[in-house]
Amino acid sequence: MANILIVDDEVGIRELLSEILRDEGHDVALAENAAAARALRNARRPDLVLLDIWMPDTDGITLLKEWSANGQLNMPVVMMSGHGTIDTAVEATRIGAIDYLEKPIGLQKLLSAVKRGLQRPAAPGAPAPLTLAAFTRSAPLRELQRLVQQVVVNSRVLLLRVGQGSIAELAARSVQPKASPWLDLAAVSAPLDVNQLQACQGGVLFVAELARLSRTQQKNLAFALERLERYDLRLAVATDHTLESLVREGWEESLAVRLFEVSLAPPSLADVRDDLPEIAAQLLLHLVEAGEVPRRHFSTAALNALRAQPWPGGYAELRAAVKSLALGTLDEEIALTDVRRLLIPASEGAVAVSLDQPLREAREAFERLYFEHHLRLEGSNMTRLAEKSGLERTHLYRKLKQLGLHGSRRTEET
Repeated sequence: MANILIVDDEVGIRELLSEILRDEGHDVALAENAAAARALRNARRPDLVLLDIWMPDTDGITLLKEWSANGQLNMPVVMMSGHGTIDTAVEATRIGAIDYLEKPIGLQKLLSAVKRGLQRPAAPGAPAPLTLAAFTRSAPLRELQRLVQQVVVNSRVLLLRVGQGSIAELAARSVQPKASPWLDLAAVSAPLDVNQLQACQGGVLFVAELARLSRTQQKNLAFALERLERYDLRLAVATDHTLESLVREGWEESLAVRLFEVSLAPPSLADVRDDLPEIAAQLLLHLVEAGEVPRRHFSTAALNALRAQPWPGGYAELRAAVKSLALGTLDEEIALTDVRRLLIPASEGAVAVSLDQPLREAREAFERLYFEHHLRLEGSNMTRLAEKSGLERTHLYRKLKQLGLHGSRRTEET
């Protein structure tokens, strides 16, 4: 029979539903909140989930959105509520729930909903790419998602002002309507034509860094920009350059001005360092669901090690690292030793300072190594570097200049 997961914070309801379904021959697992539901869903891969809407930690609608956003809504979900509304039922169905039961739940209604759910064919194909909606426990990413959606309602163009550790692609994926096309304009080297735009109708055009585009690709961008409305397209581009610097590098000023009309400054991975364990865990789950890696999970120590890494390449570098770790270990748990073996160079943390040089030169060499290490670790965030080193910021800037190193004043207050 089927493997069914019941998620409800009321113990009496869990036990009652469990007794009924076990009498029908089903294998039943019980979760009292969203945290337990996540763990059991990942461990047991249930054939069907009965999910309560009102729970103390994360409500059922939010959990449903999370599963949908990270590609884990590949099992039928029946929502349950004792005080739901038609609007709630409609929203749950829109997200991906197959049915909605009002409490108290009658025996026949329960069995009929379960039967219908188990008769549904499995969801085909690979899960959709991850979006910001997958990271429901990160306040900065939730805020960024709201800002992106606000911009999308009013503009077809979104420019993301990014720096080292960019999450531009993750933000841009959040602009993309479900199951719509995606075209990276940086991958198109020949002149763009209307057939290519028509093939992407309703989707998103993306550029990870404007400054890397060739002259031909800049013309492609201008060509697409004039036809966004006609083909119902969104354009999401990112850069760490200013409008003025792009113009100095040869960009047409009118094109640059149009791109900079609506912009956001998303946080970098360094800015959301405390959320890196969740981001890495969700990336791994998504890769597992897509069949790109075997079933794996991170140990707590491994996740802490990932959080301590600088990730100058941003979201793309983190995703590649997670995939490498999943494929580079034979055990189901990715351990701290795996992170150290595959990601952290053997020389990391070693201080190469000659003891044969004068004290002043040895001290300067050590300081340079110290600040280089912590600039990488903190993603050049001067506020965190000042806290870690115990130096007042003015003194810190002066010290870095003296050592020939450069921090980022732009991230000083983040």
